[in-house]
Amino acid sequence: MWAGDSHAQSDRPEKQSGQPEKSAEQVGSADERIVVDEEWKARVEKEKRETRQQRQSSSSPGDPPLPPPTLTGLASSFSMQALAALGLLPDPLTGKVEVRLNRARHLIDTINLLYEKTSGNITPEEKQALEQMLHELRLAYVQIQAAQQRSS
Repeated sequence: MWAGDSHAQSDRPEKQSGQPEKSAEQVGSADERIVVDEEWKARVEKEKRETRQQRQSSSSPGDPPLPPPTLTGLASSFSMQALAALGLLPDPLTGKVEVRLNRARHLIDTINLLYEKTSGNITPEEKQALEQMLHELRLAYVQIQAAQQRSS
C-alpha cells in the first residue's frame, strides 16, 4: 500500500497495548493539548477567584461569609446534632430538649465513619479532634442510656 492510501494507517504495526504507534503529527497535537490545559487551568483559577469575590461582596449582614469547609467542621456539625439527640442541648428547630438515642447513635456512627474512611489521610490535629469528639459522645451516650434503663 502507498502512504497516501486511506488504509495505510490500519496496516501499521501495533504496540503491545493494541494501539497503533503515534505519528509525529499526533505527538505534536498532544504537546498542543498541554498548552491548552495550562490555559484552561489559569482560566479556572481566575473564575474561582471571581466567584469568591462575588460571594464576599454579595453577602448581606444577615448572611455573613462562612469559613472554608473542613473535616473537623463537618464532624462538629454532626457532633452538635448528636448532643441535641442525647438531650444535652435543645433541638435547634423545636427548642425542646428530647432524648432520641437512635438518632444519637446514628450520628455518632456517622462521625466514626468519617474517622475510619479518612484514616491515614488527615492531619494529627484532625485525628485528635475526631477521637476526642467520638470519646465524649460515646461516653455521654452510655451514661444517658444507663440513666434511661434505671428510670424504666
